[in-house]
Amino acid sequence: MNPFHLAIPVDDLARTRAFYENVLGCGVGRSDTQWVDLNLYGHQLVLHEVASARTDQPQPTPQHNPVDGHDVPVPHFGVILDWGDWEDLAERLRAANVEFLIEPYVRFAGEVGEQATLFFFDPSGNALEFKSFRDFGQIFAS
Repeated sequence: MNPFHLAIPVDDLARTRAFYENVLGCGVGRSDTQWVDLNLYGHQLVLHEVASARTDQPQPTPQHNPVDGHDVPVPHFGVILDWGDWEDLAERLRAANVEFLIEPYVRFAGEVGEQATLFFFDPSGNALEFKSFRDFGQIFAS
């Protein structure tokens, strides 16, 4: 599988970078005063400090869709992890007192597409979802 590249806006580069490095365990690549490249499970995530991400600027109305009785934020991004890695991440997030938007839980237990998922915001308000499938062959199963 090819790694993706995603660039996201942040309002405080140092604080958000520290979260990705220290809580999510991202490695750091190239950087400058306004951006940093991160290794997010083998994918290139770039944090860009931009004025429009600052909390003193007007922000768009948050969007969400109802899924399993939860308000899933749109847009969001994340990585599909191995089951054990997902469990480790959930524990690491709990230990770091990260506030979950949607607590870790398993969807479709015992069914096709069984998956574990969790949602939270990074310090700049970007929504992240990390998930895992019991059977990776069912990622696109309907």
